Amino acid sequence: MCGLSGELRLDGTLADIAAVARMTGAMEPRGPDGSGLWAHGPIALGHRRLKIIDLSDKAAQPMVDSELGLTGVFNGCLYNYKALRTTLRAEGYRFFSTSDTEVLLKAYHRWGRDCVDHFKGMFAFVIALRDSGTLVLGRDRLGVKPLYVSRDAARLRFASTLPALLAGGGVDTELDLVALHHYMTFHSVVPPPRTILAGVGKVPPATVRTIRPDGSTEDHRYWSPDFTRTIAMGPAEWNAAVLDALRTAVDRRMVADVPVGVLLSGGLDSSFIVALLAEAGQRDLATFSIGFDAAGGETGDEFAYSDLVATHFGTDHQKIRVDDSRLLPALAGAIGAMSEPMVSHDAVAFYLLSQEVSRHVKVVQSGQGADEVFAGYDWYPPLAKATRDRAAESYAQVFFDRRHSALAGILNPPYLLDQDAGFAFVQAHFDAPGAETAVDAALRLDTMVMLVDDPVKRVDNMTMGWGLEARTPFLDHDLVELAGACPPELKLAEGGKGVLKRAARGLLPDEVIDRTKGYFPVPAIRHLSGPYLEMVREALGAPAAKSRGLFRPEYVERLLAAPSEHRTTLGASQLWQVALLELWLQSHAV
Repeated sequence: MCGLSGELRLDGTLADIAAVARMTGAMEPRGPDGSGLWAHGPIALGHRRLKIIDLSDKAAQPMVDSELGLTGVFNGCLYNYKALRTTLRAEGYRFFSTSDTEVLLKAYHRWGRDCVDHFKGMFAFVIALRDSGTLVLGRDRLGVKPLYVSRDAARLRFASTLPALLAGGGVDTELDLVALHHYMTFHSVVPPPRTILAGVGKVPPATVRTIRPDGSTEDHRYWSPDFTRTIAMGPAEWNAAVLDALRTAVDRRMVADVPVGVLLSGGLDSSFIVALLAEAGQRDLATFSIGFDAAGGETGDEFAYSDLVATHFGTDHQKIRVDDSRLLPALAGAIGAMSEPMVSHDAVAFYLLSQEVSRHVKVVQSGQGADEVFAGYDWYPPLAKATRDRAAESYAQVFFDRRHSALAGILNPPYLLDQDAGFAFVQAHFDAPGAETAVDAALRLDTMVMLVDDPVKRVDNMTMGWGLEARTPFLDHDLVELAGACPPELKLAEGGKGVLKRAARGLLPDEVIDRTKGYFPVPAIRHLSGPYLEMVREALGAPAAKSRGLFRPEYVERLLAAPSEHRTTLGASQLWQVALLELWLQSHAV
């Protein structure tokens, strides 16, 4: 896990190595173990390294393979790199390291852009081809690893984080109005290729982008599950198949030359990971959980369940309790670590948890993704009654924070759009072939879009803010394909994630499987008051906010007067949503 950056000049000049150095330096937290720069004519690459596989300097990046004429930078992990190396060796390739980065370069030389079809892992990479001057950018199937891009007439730049591109300079920081409307309606999700800034985009997941020296670009989408019934099995067979696939996914993510821990919330998903590791013979597994002070009548921890799981499986467990004196100062760091505005209040929980966990291990497994893949959220059951032709509208009713018509009372006129951009995006996604039922269509959208640009991005940004690599077995693409083919009624059973719960029977205590679904609670942010409310008030009243003039003053005043009363469709704080956007823009001097 690392941070990559670079530039391709389009104006005939040499690459700006100083700008690439600034971008690379901005990502030091992602790669505290080393850094490197490389330049050749119009191309420059930069890298910050977190040592996970092959801890020697032979695995340093940018990695140059002179024999093949390739130079690459890589962020992520190829879990099957050892098997690929064996295959490539049999075809005559010689290796100078034991790293997965070198396997990636050889794999590209052997299979071209189709190398990604051979990868099982999470990855973002850039490969420079010496002889042609071509750049190849790639991103994993579920978008676990980020890859941002900016472009003007003179040059194209790329980096693992949006703030790194800002550090390079010359970025158009005007707001993208379509992205703003997505943020305000589509549950704060901004789908690729957009970001909240007009001058920055992101490579979509499951995409290989080829950029030629003249700047012409070609995108190749290499994976897209269709969520149809391609496998015929009975319920018991589905339970067994899911269990086997999850076993494989968890086992894959133990590949490392350093110890691997688990972020244990005490919920079904992370507890299932611990159970499977214990079943596989892991001893003294390091597990970590976090809790906060109660607020607004809401408890701030789930230690009762994480303690139960840790005791049951004999893990080396650490409970991290964060009082409000640490929470408020950490908000600035968490917001600064965000590549894009992330409104979910648990971002700061992951940020603080990662700070503590990074003192003990460099790699953890995490349960993110199970709710989207196996239908664990409460907006899925109502969709079971929706007809396929009305699925998009039914989804918008249960998931959108608000509808397009409400924005006229929230945003000032210069920031309004005539068209309903959020619903148009969702409708187009629901209209795509495949996805037989309304639930299938919603799960496909949430897995391929919402999951990528909300929880997955949040976990990457917050963990990598402290040089901690998070691996997510529920986003193993083989498991996702299997889950997509599973009948919706099996996933919706038992209050959601039915097939997963049944797969866990006998491995986990029933009280963990049958508990009410929990979340990563940070009550102080869900119930804004005291110093948190003052922080929000200052941000929305700051000169930068007034100059920008995003929100109607009467709307802001209404929220500030009753911060706990105004909620989105899914119960989130409307005040935190607008304040977080301003806090992020001000944090990055936009």
